[in-house]
Amino acid sequence: MIHYEKKVLDKIENWKDNTIHVLADFDRTLTIGTSESSWGILSTGNFVKDEYKKERQNLYEFYRPIEIDEELDFETKNKLMIEWWTKHISLFIKYKLTEDVIIDAVKDIKVLKFRDGAIDLLKSLRDRKIPLIIISAGIGNIIVEFLKNNNCYFDNIYIVSNFIKFENGLAVGLEDSIIHSLNKNEALLPNNVKEIIKNRPNVVLLGDQIADTKMVSIDKDNFLKIGFCEEKENENFKFFEKEYDIVCTNNTTFEELSKEIKILK
Repeated sequence: MIHYEKKVLDKIENWKDNTIHVLADFDRTLTIGTSESSWGILSTGNFVKDEYKKERQNLYEFYRPIEIDEELDFETKNKLMIEWWTKHISLFIKYKLTEDVIIDAVKDIKVLKFRDGAIDLLKSLRDRKIPLIIISAGIGNIIVEFLKNNNCYFDNIYIVSNFIKFENGLAVGLEDSIIHSLNKNEALLPNNVKEIIKNRPNVVLLGDQIADTKMVSIDKDNFLKIGFCEEKENENFKFFEKEYDIVCTNNTTFEELSKEIKILK
C-alpha cells in the first residue's frame, strides 16, 4: 500500500532524466521486506560452520530490535550499531570466511529476493542514463554478486558498502571504515561518483529506515523520499510519515510505485 499526499508529486512534475540521480538502500528496499539481509544469507545454507551461525544469530537477536527501534536516541543507537558490525566482522575472521563462500552462497540462496519490479526499475534507470547509487550497511561483495547473478550490474550503478577484504582467500577485515545503518551518506561517495552527480540536483531516495533519509547531503532540497515501512509498522509508521514523502507498507512493489510515481517507470 502506498501512502502520500498528492501535493508531494508537484515538485517532481518537471524533473528531467538528466537532472536526476537515485540513492537507494539495498536490504529490504531493493529486496523485499521479508528477504534475508546480505549479512544473514551465509547462515541460510551449509556455507559456514554451525558455531558461526549460532554466534551470528545471538548478535542478531540482541541488536536487531535496537536497530529498528525508532524511539531510541541517536547516540545510544549509533554506539550499539558500531558494536554490532564490529562483532560480526570479527566472526568472519574467527571462522575463516573465504571469498569462494561468498560467491557460492549468492548463487545458491533463495532467501535474498528482489522486490517485484526492481529489475525493471534498474533497467529503466540504465536506459535513461540515470545514476543509481546504492549506499548499503550490508556486505558489498554480496550485493555485487547478487546483481551480477541477476544480470543487472549495470554501468550506471555505484555501490558504497562494507566490502570484505580478503588476503590469500581469507577474510581479514573490511576494505574501508564500517558503514552501518546510521552513518550512510552521500559524503561517503568517491570523488568520481560525486563528479557524475554534481549537476543532477534532483534526488529520488529509497530506504527502509528513518536513518536512510540522511543519505541525502544536507545542502540538497530537491528530493523525493520514498520509505518502505516493513517492520513494526504500527509503531514506526508515524515516524516514516513524518520523514518520508511517500510511505510504502505491505511489501509494496516497484510495479505499484511506478504507476503512481512516473519518474520510476
